[in-house]
Amino acid sequence: MTPDKTPDSDPAPPFDRDALLDWLAERGIDQVTTDHPAVFRVEDGHDMKVGIEGLHTKNLFLKDKKQQLWLVSAAQDTVIDLKRLPAVIGSDRLSFGNEGLMWETLGVRPGSVTALGLVNDVDRRVHFVIDRRLWEADQVNFHPLVNTATTTLMREALRAVMAALGREAVVVDFEALE
Repeated sequence: MTPDKTPDSDPAPPFDRDALLDWLAERGIDQVTTDHPAVFRVEDGHDMKVGIEGLHTKNLFLKDKKQQLWLVSAAQDTVIDLKRLPAVIGSDRLSFGNEGLMWETLGVRPGSVTALGLVNDVDRRVHFVIDRRLWEADQVNFHPLVNTATTTLMREALRAVMAALGREAVVVDFEALE
């Protein structure tokens, strides 16, 4: 995104919510998507989340000093120490990526960051880091590119998504870092 462009003037990403759900169905990846009011922060929507089984997530879009991009997905109650994480994942010092870069690579806006956004990262610019608790959970929940719904995936389905994308997740035990 150039400085004079706003995120709203950028071209649409290859996948939106409907295209993502169609993509999953075409690959035989089972999921359940639940619509709900917009949720902008992990702290929001606890009442709504009670009715959705599985681990709920928090997702951070980060960049390092070398301009490498990182998507970190963790269980919603996980403490992510951004000062210790670089040594674990092999990055330089991390900071939050801006909205334009998030839209350009993952096709999402703030409040909708999700591992499922990797479907839009056709140039594979974003490194994916996942909390061991999520990777090993029976069910996990991610936004389907918008924060007005939650998509539940079984463990095998999450792995099938990564395989279909040709992506390898860097699995980190965040509890061990505390």
